[in-house]
Amino acid sequence: MEHQPNLGRRRFLSIASITIAAAGLGNTAVLKAATTETKVPATGNGNPISAGFEHIKQVNAGLLDVGYAELGPQNGRTVILLHGWPYDIHSFADSASLLAKKGFRVIVPHLRGHGSTRFLSSAQLRNGQPAALALDVIALMDALKINKAIIGGFDWGARTAGILAALWPERCEALVSVSGYLIGSQKANEMPLSPKAEQAWWYQFYFATERGRIGYEANRHDFAKLIWQTASPQWQFEDAVFERSAASLNHPDHVAIVIHNYRWRLGLAEGEAKYDALEKQLADTPFITVPTITMEGDANGAPHPDPAAYAAKFKGRYSHRNLSGGIGHNLPQEAPQAFADAIIEVSNWTK
Repeated sequence: MEHQPNLGRRRFLSIASITIAAAGLGNTAVLKAATTETKVPATGNGNPISAGFEHIKQVNAGLLDVGYAELGPQNGRTVILLHGWPYDIHSFADSASLLAKKGFRVIVPHLRGHGSTRFLSSAQLRNGQPAALALDVIALMDALKINKAIIGGFDWGARTAGILAALWPERCEALVSVSGYLIGSQKANEMPLSPKAEQAWWYQFYFATERGRIGYEANRHDFAKLIWQTASPQWQFEDAVFERSAASLNHPDHVAIVIHNYRWRLGLAEGEAKYDALEKQLADTPFITVPTITMEGDANGAPHPDPAAYAAKFKGRYSHRNLSGGIGHNLPQEAPQAFADAIIEVSNWTK
């Protein structure tokens, strides 16, 4: 079920570094009508490692030489899937395969600072701010001559996908966003949270220190594994599953990108002036007008907003999916069929 949100006068809320300015809903019945509850079989709990991506392509796009996986027919409707931190393209290995079998052309890029994606210039700031990540995707679409695509993502990837949908709706055919509306700003991040909520962001404050930067540089493997375990506490992933993605973090710019991203959110690192106009637009928490499905797992151990806080940010056709069965933060990898089904469903809304 879905709804066309009624956007009247709203009180806006801010939520930490994934800060959203999301409209509070006066009519909770509207949200209930828009929400689907889905029980997901525990396929992600202890499942063997999937085949993954056999071949990684490279293309010069904007500031980067982008490494990406591509599955499905060249003439299929294009889907671009964006991973988060500390994950990589293999979060979508199974869902991408499912979509390719349905005739979609699926593009899964390594974000800057991950895998085989590299900066073209050694002089370029290793910038992790949200606008820069979004423009990376626009540049990739231009390089691959993709005019418009269905965009899906989680964590950093969901934020990037949301930015694309909000600022470049002409390039975004439809959106699937895990944890909903994640667009934020430095100004909104100035608002302190409750002690319990702040505790959940411990790594952000750790990264704000030089000790944290050095610690992540020295221990990124174990650090990433800890985040996987705490963000998806019921997902009993095999070591081989983690190691395959952890290899993508062994990147010369990875630490610099991650540290800059989290310090920028808190106003502790400068961005680049060329992104100022875009960040100003994002600070106004723009509405998303493209058809959208948001998703959330019942065992997401990472900080994430309540769906009721962001439902009214979506002005187009919209639906929310709650997944039960121990599904955590890395939803596309833990529940690949449900994620692929959401992409297929939202694609049907635009036919």
